[in-house]
Amino acid sequence: MIEVDSVSKFFGRLKALDNVSFKVGNGEIAGYVGLNGAGKTTTIRIAVGVLPPDSGDVFIDGLSITREKKKASERIGWVPELPIFETDFKALDYYVYLAGYYGIPPGEARRMGREALEMLGLGDALNTKLAAYSQGMKKRFALAVSLINDPPNFIFDEVLNGLDPKGIVFFRDLAVKFKKQGKAVLFSSHILSEVEGIADKVVFIHKGKIIGVYTVSEILNMARPSLIIKVDRVEESISILEKYGRVETKGEHVVVSGLNTSPSAVIKELVDSGFNVLEVRSEERSLEDFFFNLIKDKGD
Repeated sequence: MIEVDSVSKFFGRLKALDNVSFKVGNGEIAGYVGLNGAGKTTTIRIAVGVLPPDSGDVFIDGLSITREKKKASERIGWVPELPIFETDFKALDYYVYLAGYYGIPPGEARRMGREALEMLGLGDALNTKLAAYSQGMKKRFALAVSLINDPPNFIFDEVLNGLDPKGIVFFRDLAVKFKKQGKAVLFSSHILSEVEGIADKVVFIHKGKIIGVYTVSEILNMARPSLIIKVDRVEESISILEKYGRVETKGEHVVVSGLNTSPSAVIKELVDSGFNVLEVRSEERSLEDFFFNLIKDKGD
């Protein structure tokens, strides 16, 4: 379990995180979503113990990352947004070197490394220096390294960034595998369509504050298709349409979001009330739409 508890962080006078709290349970996949600079990477760097919080704490399976850093960090597999390695090493040799920190003998580490790197599509680059790896290849290598000690928790920072479609499918399958094994998985991403397809719940952060935590089923329920109606008397129609969802006007059109009934029921009431309905269409809403509506609701 990963528990972020009332974490705040300043960089000079900038408050990068403001009392951030959320949990990722065992067997749960959580997406962490926000604009660039919202505080996602800062949160993750604190959670894995490479950056101290100014207040608050993070607990990994109940272990404090600030007071029991060694024990807590051993229970996390971490893939940073921009992995940094000793680039003069060949990939397999470096894997063996890193595995030594976990007490794994070189022969066993070499077998594990070959298996992991081949699984991640790096089988043809086992003996290639990391300096020659692309950013996507480095991300795959970092993912392989995060698996070395089979930790019960994983934290991925923009892991999908730089991966090709095959790599994204691999990560999705891996995250589901971790979930079935009872591991807690937290991953940040700006590829919102992929978050929706992988996560059980989504934590939204904006300007260093958590603005919402929702299960994907809750999001899908609230992010129902919008009904866009062109009607002859826009202002008069609002009192009727407000019963069926959130209403906003766009010129001659009225947009009803979060529709709580069928479009035909809405149109029937308008017609029965004497309105001339000139146009009706539905518009699917995405996780991105949901996020930006959250921001709007917070006054930003």
